[in-house]
Amino acid sequence: MAEASRKAASFTVWPQGEAPGAKPSATKFVLEEQHTGPSAWDRAVTGVRAPQITVYAPAEPNGIGILVTPGGSYRRVVLDKEGSALAPFFNARGYTLFVMTYRLPGDGHEEGANAPLADVQRAMRTLRARAKEWQLDPDKLGVMGFSAGGHIAASLGTRYEEPAYVPFDETDTLSARPAFMALVYPVITMVFDNSHPGSREELMGTTPSEQQISHYSLEQRTSLTTPPTFLLHAVDDPAVKVENSVVMFTALRQLGVPVEMHLFEQGKHGFGIRDAQGLPVSVWPELMMNWIETKV
Repeated sequence: MAEASRKAASFTVWPQGEAPGAKPSATKFVLEEQHTGPSAWDRAVTGVRAPQITVYAPAEPNGIGILVTPGGSYRRVVLDKEGSALAPFFNARGYTLFVMTYRLPGDGHEEGANAPLADVQRAMRTLRARAKEWQLDPDKLGVMGFSAGGHIAASLGTRYEEPAYVPFDETDTLSARPAFMALVYPVITMVFDNSHPGSREELMGTTPSEQQISHYSLEQRTSLTTPPTFLLHAVDDPAVKVENSVVMFTALRQLGVPVEMHLFEQGKHGFGIRDAQGLPVSVWPELMMNWIETKV
């Protein structure tokens, strides 16, 4: 992981650095060392104003790129546990990973709860515009999200045509639709019984309307053009209930959208790759890559 990080290069999602919609926000960027553990690779960030993409490129690209949206309960972005830690596994098979930070819905940005969606739409369009730089096929760019980042990834897959920001250059003429979605213990639904309380409150406050609940419950936003989807969850997840993946699977299956779901008895929440070791769920990167290669 250290070697992958040394070779990684970063750039901002928005050309001017700070997102245009960040102007009214008073939030300040903070790097939290050792947030998810005691190592140097347990970083998280809060107060994102200028979202970044860090590129983890393989020695021999297979033409497939994945935009990664780590989790953090919509209160922070976990950089390593659900970001840089993935690189050795996916790079070894030729995948190029683009791990991004994103603005948070409760930080007072112009787009409000749609700030993360604006960032991820712009990020996907940017990767598509620059795909040749990394020897990638612009039609083989997918998204992988974890926990609240899974809600962002699934938002991109279901709401890619929804105007989340004012277009301002040629890149914004490109499609933001991912070729596939890979959702790992994702936050999906905002319906009370199965929602993740922290993410729900950050997105919609404490007294959301029925319209808001429907708008941000992504199982209700699926359509015939939703990309093929891979779902992964532990049944014993105490934070984001497994029902989130189940309702997404059911919605996609009813529409006939290609979908594959893997449920593991053990793993709890936030296992990423590191905490999955020693459990049956540790096979997930291989399962995911095997599936992706049948879809692109």
